[in-house]
Formats: sequence, structure tokens, C-alpha cells
Amino acid sequence: MTELNKVVIVGLGLIGGSLAAALKQSGACQKVIGVARREETCEQAMAMGIVDEAVTGVEQIAGQLGRNDIIFIAVPTLTVAKILNELKACVGPEVIITDGASVKGSVLIDVQSIYGKYPANFVLGHPIAGSEQSGVEASNPDLYHNHRVILTPVPENNADAVKAVRFMWELVGAEVLEMGVQDHDIVLAATSHLPHVIAFSLVDTLAHDSQNENIFRYAAGGFKDFTRIASSDAIMWRDIMLANKKSVLDAIDLFSSNLGRLRAAIEEENATEITGVFTRAKFARDRFTKMLEHSAYLKTMQNSEEKNIVYTVAPGGTVKGRIRVPGDKSISHRSIMLGSLAEGTTNIKGFLEGEDALATLQAFRDMGVVIEGPDNGSVTVHGVGLNGLQKPTGPLYVGNSGTSMRLLSGILAGQSFDSELTGDISLSKRPMNRVAKPLGEMGAIIGTAEEGRPPLKIHGGANLKGIQYDMPMASAQVKSCLLLAGLYAQGETRVTEPAPTRDHTERMLQGFGYGVERQGNAVSVKPGGKLTGTDIDIPADISSATFYMVAAAISPGSDITLTHVGVNPTRIGVINILKLMGANLSLQNEREVGGEPVADIRVQYAPLKGIQVPEDQVPLAIDEFPALLIAAACAEGKTVVTGAEELRVKETDRIQAMADGLANLGIECESTPDGIIVTGGQLTGGKVESFHDHRIAMSFTIAGLRATGAIEVNNCANVSTSFPNFVELAKKVGISLDVKSY
Repeated sequence: MTELNKVVIVGLGLIGGSLAAALKQSGACQKVIGVARREETCEQAMAMGIVDEAVTGVEQIAGQLGRNDIIFIAVPTLTVAKILNELKACVGPEVIITDGASVKGSVLIDVQSIYGKYPANFVLGHPIAGSEQSGVEASNPDLYHNHRVILTPVPENNADAVKAVRFMWELVGAEVLEMGVQDHDIVLAATSHLPHVIAFSLVDTLAHDSQNENIFRYAAGGFKDFTRIASSDAIMWRDIMLANKKSVLDAIDLFSSNLGRLRAAIEEENATEITGVFTRAKFARDRFTKMLEHSAYLKTMQNSEEKNIVYTVAPGGTVKGRIRVPGDKSISHRSIMLGSLAEGTTNIKGFLEGEDALATLQAFRDMGVVIEGPDNGSVTVHGVGLNGLQKPTGPLYVGNSGTSMRLLSGILAGQSFDSELTGDISLSKRPMNRVAKPLGEMGAIIGTAEEGRPPLKIHGGANLKGIQYDMPMASAQVKSCLLLAGLYAQGETRVTEPAPTRDHTERMLQGFGYGVERQGNAVSVKPGGKLTGTDIDIPADISSATFYMVAAAISPGSDITLTHVGVNPTRIGVINILKLMGANLSLQNEREVGGEPVADIRVQYAPLKGIQVPEDQVPLAIDEFPALLIAAACAEGKTVVTGAEELRVKETDRIQAMADGLANLGIECESTPDGIIVTGGQLTGGKVESFHDHRIAMSFTIAGLRATGAIEVNNCANVSTSFPNFVELAKKVGISLDVKSY
């Protein structure tokens, strides 16, 4: 469909007049006809040029209307029935009718009552736009541009009629959504009708406050902004309240109950409860604003594939300086999780304010945990105890974070309430059976999508039992998931790993006062203990530091020091592998902070050589291999990696993604089922695809230091998941990097 036939607009106030003006402006409608009760309104609409014809009754133009013409009813909700009676008397069933009433349930009842059965060509709708101004003189052709229109089709609807109404709204720049009639009225009662109730009531209350006549004279901007909607049409809003009575009353009751709890908290000076209300509200509002603005945080969490961030790296250069990369992502995740399950307060410093860790933080806020911050890496968590989490109101969305989903599944398996874990497009393609199956053996009831993929639907109230689980593949996430579930199980939970993996969960459990036993390659927990709030200083993330370690190792003249980096023995595979390749790397100022070993890492350029990577080092560097393969591409000879099949089930198939990218840049490589063989050579310029994988994107960025031409890396939006200031630090140490968004 490229053009509309005739559109008749019944009611030439702000809503109807603006649609008429927009359709005229579009030039894609053969004829726009206005219907208004007053002759003066018709004359004014004609004079303004927003209609081609204006009449005072539908019957006057009914004979002009035929198939696929559209009538839009733009009158107050309780007046719709009168218009329907008029339309039934003079308009045939081939004409499409739609409306703009704020309440759909009452219109649905009116339509069924007046017509006897639901007409296939009647499409219920509601444009979410407006102004405090009213009347035809307020008509604005841009009113619907970038605003939403909700259609609420019913089973009896003709699909072509719905399509035609959708086209009409899209023609004037609106975003058209669909939802059920009942859902619409419940949602609008909470998000539109309740705010108007509060605004009208607040202004009415203060207007009659005889004790303070200066309230309005000295009101601040916030008061004016909030009460602006109390200037809306009073009669229209009266009708909306009556038409949507049940949903509005439910919303008022819920608000009144929550307001009562807040009042009690203030009266009792319960600072934690007040903080919880205010922080939850602040961050919910911030997320909502960012979603509407399509800005970084929630946009990335919801769907990072919608925007293409492209990194272009100029060839050559050296890296020099002394920098501290963001806090360790693995420890940041666990500090929020265990801090929430602890009794008392946990104070965190060095928290990674990246997308993945923020997803974990938000999930626990959604389960009723009061969390202050983050503020420059500082977070305060008011723990609720092992059994204090509350049922979230909807699915827990964890964006691109596999760590969040896998570890949370272990915690949620032991809760009394049902829960659901969802992620973005990338995470939704990743297998979760590695945790779902052993959790099932413990007695958890978990549903997954096809092939064990998200979303995960976890049924509460399961009686978990401890198990002995021999992991078929080394994975810190699987181990941690089962240990966390073991906190809620009957009997001992014991996990045996085929090779050492990062032990942050075990260390942190002990730091919170919970007993953990390790015997050889097995680690176990028993139920019955408790976690006690503590202070945590998170070291810099060695995975993030890796990109600059490799950058210095491959570029002649480079000398860089990375400060306060976590060098946990289960995470230093990258250090060991780079040293085996001949890197000039040293640890300085070694110390222990909060149970985690920390050091400053200095790397100076030295020629690298290819090696057979020891398989016992692979699990200790599993996240660092994309960057290590750049080092391999710059080394003399072949580098052979085996035993790394887990790389194929990360954010993407990292083995194949790196093989394809390196081949595009002139490097000979061969992928194998469990690894890759890279023959060192000269990197050329070219375009590579990151496949929305943050580590792939950052690895090919540092490759530019040894390339003969510019390297362009596509789809880098997810870099913010683990390293929000990567670009800033890259430029600071000497990498010539340009960032563009498409």
C-alpha cells in the first residue's frame, strides 16, 4: 500500500485535527474529510487547510465512502457510542472504522452492543500523544511523529483492515504496536491514567491549602513539570476514569499501598527501606529514559544488534604509559550476588560499571535487594539473607551476560518462587544445558527453549539435593552455578573439574564466612551456613588488561604498566602463555587484597615465537584467547591451540570468528574442532566481523598496531559489556582509533 483513499475524521479537536493535518502534509491521501458538530469548527479547519471538506454530520458524506476508506473516531471515550449509532445507520461494512479512545474495553463493549456482533472492519486503536492544548486550533501535523500508536485487534478483525490502519499511522510518522484489549487498559491505567489522577488530586489538595498560599508562587520546576498534566481537559479525563474504572482503581490501590509503606518507613526513620524505594525508582526511570532515547545502557542490554558501532584502527604505532583497567568482571558479578544473599551490608569498591555486571546488579534490584550506586565503582548492597529474595514482577533480563544467566540459574533454582531468565539476541543463541542438566539432577525444574537455549524458566519450590558432579568440560560458570545451588540443597554438593578453573566463587564464599572445602580437583559446599556482609576491593580485570599486555608485546618500542591487576592463580594463563612465547613481562608490587592476589604488570616489547600452548593453561586463559591469537599472528612460526572447545560456545564461535578475521588480514590459520593453528606473518589492513563479541572486537583493534593498513572492525557495540572505557584508554596509550555509529 502506497496511498490512502479517503479518510474521514470524526472530531476535529487536538487528536483528530492533528491527524488530519499530518495526512494533508504527507500528500499520500486522496481526500481528508472532517466531521465536527459546530459549523464554526468546520470553517476553521477548512481555513487552516487541514481538511479538503468539512461537514457537521457523517450522513452528509456517507455516500462518498467505499471499500478501504477509513473513518477515525476522535471523540471522548464516553461519546464513542453516540458516534457508533450514527455510523451504523449510514456507513456500509466495507468501510474501515478505527478510533483513538484511551480505554479500549469500553469501546469494545459499545461496538458489540450496537452492532450485535463485532464488525470485521472495526479496528480498535489508541494514539499515545497529546498536549495540554485543545481544539482544532491546536492541530499539529507533527504530533504523532516518533510517538506510539497502540492497535488492539480482536480475533474477528479482517487482517487487511488492520494493515490499512497501521499504514495510516505509519504514514504520519508513528511507531505502531499491537497488544490485547485488556492488557492495554491495565497498562494505560498504570502509566497514564494513574499519573493524571495523582496530578489532579495533588493540585486540588494544594489549591485548597489555606495555610500556605505561597505554594504555587514559589513552586520549583519539578513541581511544575509533574503537575503539568493537571492542565489537561478535565471532562475528557473524567470520562476516561469512568470508562476504565476497574483498572484505574486497581492502580490507585497499589499506589496507595506502596505510598503507605513509604510513609511508615519515613515515620520509623528506616533509611534502608527509603533508600530502596528511591534507588529502585531512580534506576527504573533512568533505564526507561535510556530506552526511549535509544541510548547506551538499556539499548545495548535489549538488543545490541540494532546499532553497528565500527572501530577503524590506523596502522602502526606503539603503546606506552601506566593505566588501570576497570574492575574484574567475574568478581563484580559475584560481589553483587553474594552481597545480596548475605546478612548485613556489603561495601564494594572497584565495581565494573559495564553492561554485564550492571545486568546482574539490576536483576537483584528486581528481586527486592536495596543497592546503592554504582558511583565511580562504589556500590553498597543491603543483603537480604539466603532466603530473602522476592519474586520479580517479570522476567529477569541479563542482556549479553552468560555469567549472569548461568550463576543466577543456580541461585534461582533454590528459591520458593517461579522465575524466568532472558537475554539479548546473542545470548539467546547460547546453550544453557551445561547448567540446566546438572541442576535437573539436583531436583531443579528448569524449562529451556529449543536445544537448551534461553529463556530459562525456573519453577520455584523444588527440593534440591546435593550431588557429586564430574564436569565433562572445565567451566568456572558451571562449577559456580552448582555451588550456589548447593547453598539451598539437602546434603553436600561436590563438583570435580577436569582442569583448574577460576576460583573466585570459592574464595568469595569464604570471604563472606561460608564454609568451602577443596580436595585436589574437587570443591564442595554444605547447606546450613550463612553469608555475612563484608567489604570488597575488586582488583582490575586481567581479561581487560590482556588487550594492552598483548598490544605492548607485539609493537616495537612499547612499554606499558597495568596497575592493581588481579593475578589469581586460576586466571594467569595469559601471563604464562605470553612468557612462553618470549614476552618481556614482569609482575611488580605483588600483594593480596581481600583474599585475591594483586600485582602491577609491566610489558615491554620483545619478539615473540610460536608455541604449542600447554593444554593445562587453556582453562586458565579461556577468555583471553582472542587477544592471544593476535599475539600468535605476530609471532615467528606456528602457534597451536588444542583443548579449547569451550571457545566455540562463547558469545560467538570464537575459534571460527578469529580464524576468519585473521584470514581476512592475510594470516594463515586453520581451525580445528577444539582449537586453532596460527602461522605468524604480516597483518594487512582490511575489514573484519566481530559478530557482536566484545573480545573479538577489542582483539582486532590492537591488531592494527602491527598491520600494514587500516583495520575496520564491525559490530563493536558490546565492548561496553566488559570494558566501558576501552576506547578512551586505547587512545590514551597510543592506539589511533576512530569510532563511528551506523
